[in-house]
Amino acid sequence: MNHPRPKARLSRALGIPLTRKCVKYFERRPFPPGVHGRQRRKTSDYQVRLLEKQRLRHQYNVSEAQLRRAFDEAHRGAGKTGESLIALLERRLDAVVHRAGLARSIYQARQLVNHGHFTVDGRTVDRPSYRLRPGQVVAVRERSRQAPPFQLAATGANAGDGPGRPYLSVALTDLRATLVREPARHEVPVVCDEQLVVEFYSR
Repeated sequence: MNHPRPKARLSRALGIPLTRKCVKYFERRPFPPGVHGRQRRKTSDYQVRLLEKQRLRHQYNVSEAQLRRAFDEAHRGAGKTGESLIALLERRLDAVVHRAGLARSIYQARQLVNHGHFTVDGRTVDRPSYRLRPGQVVAVRERSRQAPPFQLAATGANAGDGPGRPYLSVALTDLRATLVREPARHEVPVVCDEQLVVEFYSR
C-alpha cells in the first residue's frame, strides 16, 4: 500500500527506521518531525498503545483493515494472541520475500509480488497478503530472474548483517525460499511490544 508521507519522516514519527536507507536520517534526527518535534510531550496510555500498533502496521506495510483482520484471527486461535498475530503477519508472501533477502525492503517486496514476479509451489501468486503454509516454496519466476533487482538479490546484497531466519530455508543463488515452520516470536526481527497492540484492540 502507498503512504503519502516520506519513509524517513514516517520513521521519525514512529521512533524506528523502517528501511536501511532511513537509518542515517533517523540517527541524525531521532525525534518526531515538525516544529514541535523536540518538545517533551505528555503521553497517555492510549497514545502509547496506538504508537505500538502503528509501528507494527508500518513494519509490515499493511492497512488498518488487514491488521485488524489478522488480530481477530489470532484472537480466535490458540496460544498468545500477540505472538500469533506476529506469526500470521510474518507468513505473508511479501514478508517472506523480504526476510529471505529477495527484496531490499518490505515496500519493494510488495511491489515485486504485485507485479507477478514470484511463484508459490510453481504457481504465480500476485497477492502480497497470500499466507504461506509450512513446506511451501517461494521462487522468482523463470522469466523474471534476469531482472536487475533479482540479479542483485542473488549476490546476497539484501540479506543484511544479521543471522538468517531459522524458520526459512533460503537458496539465494537459486532465488528460492521455503517456509520450514511457523516462526517463533523471538526469531522475528520486528520492533514491537505486541502485548500493547493486543491491549489497543481489546479496549
